[in-house]
Amino acid sequence: MPSPQSNNIFTVSRLNAEVRLLLENEMGVVWLIGEISNFSSPVSGHWYLTLKDSRAQVKCAMFRGNNRRVTFRPENGKQVLVKARLSLYEPRGDYQLIIESMQPEGDGRLQQQFDQLKMQLAAEGLFAQSNKLLLPEHPKCIGIITSSTGAALHDILQVLKRRDPSLPVIIYPTMVQGDSASISIAQAIGLANARNECDVLIVGRGGGSLEDLWCFNNEIVARTIASSQIPIISAVGHEVDVTIADFVADVRAATPSAAAELVSRDQSFKLQGLLAKQKQLINAMTRYLTQQQQQILIQEHRLEKLHPKHQLQKQSQQLDEKEAQLKRAMLAQLNNTKQQLARLQMRLEMHAPANKIAKQQQNLSYLEQRLKKAIQGQIRQDKHQFELLTEKLDAVSPLATMRRGYSISSKAGKVVTQSTQLKAGDTLVTRFADGEVSSTINTSSSQG
Repeated sequence: MPSPQSNNIFTVSRLNAEVRLLLENEMGVVWLIGEISNFSSPVSGHWYLTLKDSRAQVKCAMFRGNNRRVTFRPENGKQVLVKARLSLYEPRGDYQLIIESMQPEGDGRLQQQFDQLKMQLAAEGLFAQSNKLLLPEHPKCIGIITSSTGAALHDILQVLKRRDPSLPVIIYPTMVQGDSASISIAQAIGLANARNECDVLIVGRGGGSLEDLWCFNNEIVARTIASSQIPIISAVGHEVDVTIADFVADVRAATPSAAAELVSRDQSFKLQGLLAKQKQLINAMTRYLTQQQQQILIQEHRLEKLHPKHQLQKQSQQLDEKEAQLKRAMLAQLNNTKQQLARLQMRLEMHAPANKIAKQQQNLSYLEQRLKKAIQGQIRQDKHQFELLTEKLDAVSPLATMRRGYSISSKAGKVVTQSTQLKAGDTLVTRFADGEVSSTINTSSSQG
């Protein structure tokens, strides 16, 4: 079996580091909508939370430098829109998001969609000045794509009537608000191109909220404007209102009335031409600045990945993790110490001198009882043995014989067994069972 090459063997640390770099470099910044859960804010000032929907969840961290810009207090169960970069917490191998900005879902969702589409279309070149059509110097017919009942149409017609009453106008009525408005606007632009009746088209409406103007931020409208063979002037809302249609159109007018002035002829036609050129230059500069800002954002994002603050943030997150681990370890050690102290106390009580003395006293009392019983038994046994020996001794004792009528005579302490041992004058001691008597020998044994 072939052995793996050493350069293909990963350590866990190296694997997590490689995966983190892969996630951060490939994914970049993402926008995400989700519900907050498990929100926590430790003493470090960082935020840790989980974003979830009905089928999945992802862990998130928002560091103190970023969460200071959040204008509301996150709460569990709150739906939010976040801008974040994908990363991986290497010590645990946890995939997570590092949140850079957070806002309630309703406030930021449209703006986020606007920015995404703007960047996408800019990257495709739809805003490039080279793709713009020049407005005709002497328009022969003006097409107006707007609501037939709106104020914008009235303002445009009033300006055209005042400046150039003979200029023909064709109105392509369309919806300019609501879910179906973008399709309606695109169809009207397509119809104008198909008929080819006009030299220039004015597409727009009066002012309103971001939601009211949203149909002009639709991708379908943007691509339809970009593909139009007739020059289009975008005239949406007021001067402060900016839509995707403004960037894609050949010319952006601040208001519908301003658009009418751009295409109408009067004594100040040359001045209007200069103004148009100026606006084109401003638009070009705006687009160029937009592109440069996008490049700056890209470079800032790349630079931010290498910024020391990310390492500090990661270390700060690790510090929070270590703090939690230390607390758990301290609690575990405290519990272990308490249990060990209880065991030692029990052992101490078991080996205490008082307990040992009491146990030894109990054992001594028991041994004393056994000794007494053993001595008494030994005495009884010795007494019985003594009695047996006494009976045996008594059976062969001379005293027993003497009690049957016999006696023992002795001379000078020696037992006399024969009469020849005696002579006259000897003192003879005769011992009976009940005492002794002394007698003197008068004759010798030889005399009978």
